Amino acid sequence: MTNPDRDRLVTLDLIRGVAVMGIFSVNVVDFAMIAAAYLNPRAYGGSSGADGLLWALNLLLVDGKFRTLFSCLFGASMLLVIDRAGPAGWSVHWRRMAVLLLFGLAHAILLWRGDVLALYAVAGLVAYLFHRLPVEKLAGLGAALSMTSLLIFGATALALWHQDVLASGPHPSALAISNRDSNFGAFAPTAQQIAADLSIYRGSWTTIVAFETGRASQLPVNILNLLPDTLGLMLLGMAAYRSGFATGAWSDRRYRQVAFWGIGAGLAGFAALVAVDWAGGFYVPILFGGFLAAMAPFRLVMAAGYAALLILLFRRPGALRDRLTAVGRAAFSNYIGTSLVASFVFYGWGLGWYGWVSRAEAWLLVPLVWLAMLTWSKPWLDRFHYGPLEWLWRSLARWQLQPMRK
Repeated sequence: MTNPDRDRLVTLDLIRGVAVMGIFSVNVVDFAMIAAAYLNPRAYGGSSGADGLLWALNLLLVDGKFRTLFSCLFGASMLLVIDRAGPAGWSVHWRRMAVLLLFGLAHAILLWRGDVLALYAVAGLVAYLFHRLPVEKLAGLGAALSMTSLLIFGATALALWHQDVLASGPHPSALAISNRDSNFGAFAPTAQQIAADLSIYRGSWTTIVAFETGRASQLPVNILNLLPDTLGLMLLGMAAYRSGFATGAWSDRRYRQVAFWGIGAGLAGFAALVAVDWAGGFYVPILFGGFLAAMAPFRLVMAAGYAALLILLFRRPGALRDRLTAVGRAAFSNYIGTSLVASFVFYGWGLGWYGWVSRAEAWLLVPLVWLAMLTWSKPWLDRFHYGPLEWLWRSLARWQLQPMRK
């Protein structure tokens, strides 16, 4: 029987651990209040003082960058599993993705509306078709697919702007006003829409599940919209793994260059977006188009810069590196665990704080969850081969209970 701890790649686990922690620091807003508040602080949760500062810092330093890292690391890890499986690579891979899809659907309906696992499962199935490509083609195709965000979401932002022009004209039709208000409502909801949202998520667990079940038909459309970007990021992660970048094989000098230019360019782009959003009064087409379209290249290079910086900072073993690496090895369990904790804290079936706290108050949960991740992951993995959900995923995908205790 093989040892599942054999040949672990510390660098991949380390970056994944930091990424899953960073993702929760922005996801907490979506757990705590209406979905529109995620991009638009004036929609709900506060935009002045500490709330406005937190929104700006999250957009500048965190939002999008760690999801990009997580998606790239998923592609790198997927390629690692496929390579090690040898001739059985496709069989192992499709079963892993099929089980992950079921996990994702259950997560989206039973726990949290912001699930990414179903998207990752579908993108992962498609990504397999390209896993034999050389590094240069993986990187080129991945970048091209990821940059489709500029076209898809840029066109959507222009359509939103055009709808607003028609609805704000001298003699707007009822249809033009209705179209504008309907589409703007996702980012700048009316009082009635806010009240309806609060009623659902302050309700019982069965009320929330019934609502999410009714919305499940939207999942295929949402997945298709995000598929090109996510698939591109996975292919870039494959290229990063094959090239040695993601495994720490490059020289310190090259990592310093990537960190300096990547983080520098990313900060410049996102600082401009923060300024434009604020100066524009959080105008919906700019909010949407800026974050999802214009920032696509800046998000990508800043994520690469973060990865390079983490590799440089944690070249040598140490207690903190061990803790972060353990968080990454149990990233699946930690990701679902954050949903359990945050939904209990905020939703009506738990403590019921949904919509009652400001953005800054909601964020106070983040360091506590980070501490929990860092505290439990390493002792658990000192005793067991896998995190709890990693073990379940592997066992279901292989149709056989996997060895758990060391």
